[in-house]
Amino acid sequence: MNLKIKDIPAFERPRERLINNGVDTLSNEDLLAIILKTGTKNISSKMLATKILIEVGDITNLKDLNYQKLIKIKGVGQAKACVLLATIELAKRINREIPIINNLKITNSKIIYNYYKDIIGNQLQEHFYCVYLDHQKKVIKDKLLFIGTINQSLIHPREIFKEAYLISASAIICVHNHPSGNVIPSNEDFTITDKLVEIGNLLGIRVLDHIIIGKNNYYSFFENNNI
Repeated sequence: MNLKIKDIPAFERPRERLINNGVDTLSNEDLLAIILKTGTKNISSKMLATKILIEVGDITNLKDLNYQKLIKIKGVGQAKACVLLATIELAKRINREIPIINNLKITNSKIIYNYYKDIIGNQLQEHFYCVYLDHQKKVIKDKLLFIGTINQSLIHPREIFKEAYLISASAIICVHNHPSGNVIPSNEDFTITDKLVEIGNLLGIRVLDHIIIGKNNYYSFFENNNI
């Protein structure tokens, strides 16, 4: 028998329990059911929440879901997938050590790491960002430029420095992740960094650092005297 929310006594329903007893008293299934709002024709939002949690294996795995994975779960359509992803992303941003990087003065590499570790530290693909700074080393803008295996054919200095000119940046910090978690630079990383530093010097836009982000650590070319 598939129990609907309306069949549950009012005082036992997730929303009512939240109001009467506080949000911290709710189970993971209850919280997810409230976010989902409704179930389907055949199952309640609470049962759908349970189904999703069983599918992902653990509540912490929700952070790794994407749109394609979500809509494969029976009962999760486009609208529910979007609401879930938006909620998960909002939670990630709330918990970031540094919520906003714009206008932040970069005085050391760890500031960059603390910001990007929650954005790309657990990504399954390499993400390459550029952080554009003014003459006081304050962040004007950051931009995701490439996704995929980082190599010379993918990293186009033209795209990196074009953006710098458009926003009148004085300097750049490059950032990318290693999905393996190993932050030791590859030969390709060294080659790309040297190439970008050389071009930056010619154009008058310094490349201050190239930071590789792992799951729990980082590597700074500047800190290791490689830039």
